[in-house]
Amino acid sequence: MGEDAAPRMKLAVPWGHIAAKLWGSRQGPPVLCLHGWLDNANSFDRLIPLLPKDFHYVAMDFGGHGLSSHYSPGLPYYQQNFVIEVQRVVAALKWNRFSIMGHSFGEGVCGHYGRSYSCTFPEMVDKLILLDRHFPLLLTEPTESENLLTYKRRMIEHTLQIEASQKPQRVLSPEEMLQGQSTASISSAGTCLCLSSGSCRPTS
Repeated sequence: MGEDAAPRMKLAVPWGHIAAKLWGSRQGPPVLCLHGWLDNANSFDRLIPLLPKDFHYVAMDFGGHGLSSHYSPGLPYYQQNFVIEVQRVVAALKWNRFSIMGHSFGEGVCGHYGRSYSCTFPEMVDKLILLDRHFPLLLTEPTESENLLTYKRRMIEHTLQIEASQKPQRVLSPEEMLQGQSTASISSAGTCLCLSSGSCRPTS
């Protein structure tokens, strides 16, 4: 069950796709594997074949890593974005409860402190496996931590809900907008022409 033997999959996201590798039984208890910073899913190639075969292992490539699409220019690679990516993958796989195995930076994304997935969605996580832990605990007052996690969870759920309800939109080039092409598909109430000077004026 080496690198070549592991099937691959791609999950669609707004900026492209998230790539993942699969091992084990599809009917087994699910385990999501998160790699370290500037690494990829291949970092689990030698470990997972040594683990019990009756689990279903999915090792994802974070955005901008491995075979996953890079973020759009100007969008930073914040840890919170990777926490949202985990929720995207879990939703696509239709997992209700699963275990997480995180290595290095992946441990920080899935781990046991305030900005992590397991603290934001604790009911989703069955078991937590941390490899090469280096992220410190987030020391805050209990009430403050609870309020922060509630806010982050609502933000993630709201973001994904909005994306799911929207239809893909065609992006017009500045040339098309200035030439007045495809004006029928543009809402005059929310459209503006961005001029070379950097100013912006409504079209209506």
